Amino acid sequence: MKNEQPKLLFFDIENTMMKIFSWGRWEQNAVAVDQESYILSMSYKYFGEKKTHVLALPDFKGYKPNTTNDKKLIIAIHKILSSAEILCGQNSDSFDIKKLNTRFIYYGLTPINTYKTIDTLKIAKKHFAFSSNSLNELGKYLGLGEKVKTGGVDLWLKCMAGNKSAWKLMKKYNKMDVILLEKVYNKLAPWIKTYPKVSDPKAPTKELECRSCGKQCTKNGIRRCVNYSYVRLYCPSCGHWSRGPDVIANDKTTV
Repeated sequence: MKNEQPKLLFFDIENTMMKIFSWGRWEQNAVAVDQESYILSMSYKYFGEKKTHVLALPDFKGYKPNTTNDKKLIIAIHKILSSAEILCGQNSDSFDIKKLNTRFIYYGLTPINTYKTIDTLKIAKKHFAFSSNSLNELGKYLGLGEKVKTGGVDLWLKCMAGNKSAWKLMKKYNKMDVILLEKVYNKLAPWIKTYPKVSDPKAPTKELECRSCGKQCTKNGIRRCVNYSYVRLYCPSCGHWSRGPDVIANDKTTV
């Protein structure tokens, strides 16, 4: 029997710049918009699976250089995100999800299925004092790797113009972002106090499943509260602490 599809989805998008008119180069307001931003690609990976996927505009039939029509890509992204129950990204709450929602509504698509989110940028800011919370700097500081070097804005301009070599590098860059994102998430996850539970279909005992990595926890002591106590759970795989399902009245607890 095939395992249930993992519920957690790591993802990252790449989008174009806007084409605007302004009266100058430095700290200027746009006086007119010639072209709105659109999506170039999305990379994604399901928790518990090995393969990291990338979808980009040239992957779809009918693609032409300098096109601003990302409808087929957006429909595919809408379907993928709707398959997940938890979405994880770097600054995804403020950027990726809102940017995609903007394209969804543009093409008349409905909101994606009810989901919860894990934003690694928010986790880094809440629990630590890193000198930089960017994905690249987190990866370097934690010894997990770096983003692919792109050479700057020219890569985006060349992709917009349909350059095949540029598209190859863009997909590699986007894919590496998700690979690095998952590594950063795995490193930060044990520090999170409360967030959506990650499920591992292979876990033998669901009630002792780690909320951080989905692996098996062990019972480790008792945590006393005002009116009751509960068994503490510790995950030897990632180091996350959580509370167990066993709640005990305080007059019956033993140390």
